[in-house]
Amino acid sequence: MGDNGVQLCQVPDGFDYELYTRRDIERILGDKASCISFKDSACRCFGFMVSKKKYIYTIDDDCFVAKAPSGESINALEQHVRNLLTPSTPLFFNTLYDPFAEGADFVRGYPFSWRQGTPTAVSHGLWLNIPDYDAPTQMVKPHERNTNYVNAVLTIPKGTLFPMCGMNLAFNRDLIGPSMYFGLMGDGQPLGRYDDMWAGWCSKVVCDHLLLGVKTGKPYIWHSKASNPFVNLKKEYKGIFWQEDIIPFFQSVTLSKEATTAEACYLELADKVKAKLGPLDPYFVKLSEAMVTWIAAWEQLNPKKSPEQHSLADVTTPAKATQNGPTKPSVTLSNGAAKA
Repeated sequence: MGDNGVQLCQVPDGFDYELYTRRDIERILGDKASCISFKDSACRCFGFMVSKKKYIYTIDDDCFVAKAPSGESINALEQHVRNLLTPSTPLFFNTLYDPFAEGADFVRGYPFSWRQGTPTAVSHGLWLNIPDYDAPTQMVKPHERNTNYVNAVLTIPKGTLFPMCGMNLAFNRDLIGPSMYFGLMGDGQPLGRYDDMWAGWCSKVVCDHLLLGVKTGKPYIWHSKASNPFVNLKKEYKGIFWQEDIIPFFQSVTLSKEATTAEACYLELADKVKAKLGPLDPYFVKLSEAMVTWIAAWEQLNPKKSPEQHSLADVTTPAKATQNGPTKPSVTLSNGAAKA
């Protein structure tokens, strides 16, 4: 805290920052600002939209540097970029997990024609100490802590959904940015704490359609505190019921072959949300309209590149990460409100 009581933002050496308030969001987006959540960690996706960096890293404000079992501090940012710079293998599971990790390779029987992999769009990191639990699980396991450090990264197979946590997440903005919309949550909405889940389900469907990879595992961060489970239950309770319909929808949804960009995929997905989930609750009609507004705002701030610049064939996918990792990545850090 500063002398005047204002909380200060401590920025690590080598980084700078731009701070946006709600007033800035409304000034920049005008009437399209309605798609950005208010008083909720979902507002972090505005940072994804205005950034011009290739790699985005978003972390919650109660998360800090963790230590590996060896006692060394974990360089989470370096590991995320390492994940994003090496290919994924969504079409065929490698039993040694990530074959592009140091000291690993493809196992016997892995098809050679698939060993070049696909570009990695998302790196989903994990957490030590406080687990990312929903409110009912928090209530029955209030003292549980995650001490299990697994020294591994794996590709989530094509066609498999997962619960994406936004407290330690990186992604390639050029490949998947338009689908990383954290929805309408929080103030004025009937739902909270499902912002990262929604973005995870949507982005995984888009990644599968575009043959992009999603990795999960390392790096770990230290999640320092648990939020109030009774407050969380009030935010989550509709989502706990709705997810029984939402997840089967995402498991079965298909996109057309004409949808060849993340933007086009997301607009198709918005139409299907309205048609299939709208009857579940009017909220999903409002959410689908916000998804369309989000893409309009994204395209307003990010004019489309030429087809040559958008081609996935232009993405560099090195066969192995170097021992020292990638250097000088172009990264935006996004800090969201703690919610787990």
